[in-house]
Amino acid sequence: MAAGGSRAVLGLWLLAAGLCGAAVAAGRSPSCHEVRTAFQLRQIGPLKLVPDVPTAESDLQICQHRAPTCCTKKMEESYQAAVRRERAQSIQALNFELKYMIVGHITAFQEAFESLLRFAENRTSSLFETAYRPMAKEAAEPVKELFTDISLYILGAETTVESAVLRFFDSLFPLVYSRLINPGITDLSEDYTECLRLTRQDINPFGHYSKNMVTELSRSLWASRMLSQALSLGIEVINSTEHAALSKECSRALVRMQYCPHCQGLTLIRPCVGYCLNVMRGCLASVAELDAQWREFISTLEYLTSEMAASHELETALAGIWSSINEAVLHAQLNGPQLSATVDKVCGQPKQQEGNLSSASIVPVKDVTGTQTFVMAHTSLNNRRSSLPLKASKNDKSRSLKKISREFISYMKRSRTFYASIAERLCDGDLVMRDSSTCWNGEDVVESYTSRVVSNGLKAQINNPELKVRGLDPLIKNLIDKLQHFNQLDAEKAKLKLERWGPRDAGSGAGRSEEMESSGDCDDEDGCQGSGDRMHTADVLKDKKTHAENRNEPKPTVKKIDTTTSTSTVNSSSKHSVTGTGSSPALSAPLAVLAALAALWHCPL
Repeated sequence: MAAGGSRAVLGLWLLAAGLCGAAVAAGRSPSCHEVRTAFQLRQIGPLKLVPDVPTAESDLQICQHRAPTCCTKKMEESYQAAVRRERAQSIQALNFELKYMIVGHITAFQEAFESLLRFAENRTSSLFETAYRPMAKEAAEPVKELFTDISLYILGAETTVESAVLRFFDSLFPLVYSRLINPGITDLSEDYTECLRLTRQDINPFGHYSKNMVTELSRSLWASRMLSQALSLGIEVINSTEHAALSKECSRALVRMQYCPHCQGLTLIRPCVGYCLNVMRGCLASVAELDAQWREFISTLEYLTSEMAASHELETALAGIWSSINEAVLHAQLNGPQLSATVDKVCGQPKQQEGNLSSASIVPVKDVTGTQTFVMAHTSLNNRRSSLPLKASKNDKSRSLKKISREFISYMKRSRTFYASIAERLCDGDLVMRDSSTCWNGEDVVESYTSRVVSNGLKAQINNPELKVRGLDPLIKNLIDKLQHFNQLDAEKAKLKLERWGPRDAGSGAGRSEEMESSGDCDDEDGCQGSGDRMHTADVLKDKKTHAENRNEPKPTVKKIDTTTSTSTVNSSSKHSVTGTGSSPALSAPLAVLAALAALWHCPL
């Protein structure tokens, strides 16, 4: 009896304890501790915004939920600022490798350009110091300005190769006239010097060599300039997409996807893959519109790098500047008497000072025959040929443009679909739940996302169930226009380049380039050290008679004649033969030159 009473009392106590525990459990609200922790770790805002326990918040605009919530309106505002910041950081992380590659190669290309320009400038300066000492000091500034202008042109400055080259020859002519053609002239006034500069444009003392130099450099530097502009444009596109503004609809959708689960205490749940793709494709709909022009842009880069580096054309053109200048100066010396007569009529007689030459290697044209001047000028250059730097040292030369270009375009090809796949890459990794049986669909925890997943681009967003996309971002539209303009400009210039300069074997400067192309890298042993080692003797004689009347006619193909010794050898079979017929016996070199000069001396220009 007593035992039965004890069991009855114990049962009543257990029942009472159970009922009391159930009542307590039913009346207790869950804690917001996990939400506060996540809020703090992600540095979303001050902790005082997070309540200690869920409340019935009625003024929420994004994370609306029937049950009590750990979110407030102030927290929603902080979440919107957080998703903007996180989205920018995510895109920056995706852009980092691409941006690093482009910036790195901008530096590499610039270093290669600077190395080539420095080598070409030093070689040109050496020409004046060894072969034309009377004018070397004064020619230093025009030479420096020429290569500065070329560098600025490559970097995209508003200038042209033609203006740079012609400005150089404008500055060079007064020096050639007063130091080489008429060495007795001294104390040239500014007015007389300016008259000589202007006269150069009319009498063309350097023959077709100045035009040939413009053509050769324009053809070679064009791709380098376009590539420099392309790399700068690529950086602009990347930087602009990093800082593109989020629409109000996008920021709300991102908060709903990433932080609304926190309001229910679900800080570890992740969005469903399809849900994430819809939100990201909607937010990045404008950015995805870059895809078509970006693909074309990568093709343009591939073309430009190939055009610039495939055949060493840039190296060839820059390394040949000194020889083009040398040929132009020799042409002016050879035509010294006629130039002096023309200048005297236009500019008058300058002040003369007799017997004041500092160099015995250059003889006044007026005091000797044309043949003597021609031979002695070449003797001066050939005697000092060994002092000219024919090849850049390994320490002075950066990686070859060919190698840099190959590395660069290999990577850029892989980024061809960068803007088409950016949404997928943002949804990859830790952002979504791939191996879990449950995920967040924007409203609740589900096993799978059942709404339609749209594709990339503005048009596809009409059917996006997660947010409305109103139109193309003006910033992105501006980038698309710039890319489209550049791609069209490049195509037009490439076409113009082919039409203007024609095939490689059509111009007088093609021989040198073809010679280097056939042998790959140019070495001294290959015999491609530059056309300055040979003199266009027959062409110089022919141009003396015809350049004034036919200044704008197409340039003939020149057959170069070896004059590496102190005399010139004229091939009688050349189409520019001084004998005038291909079947007549060949004259000896001195007699041929004397005969040609004598004939031209008596022929009126």
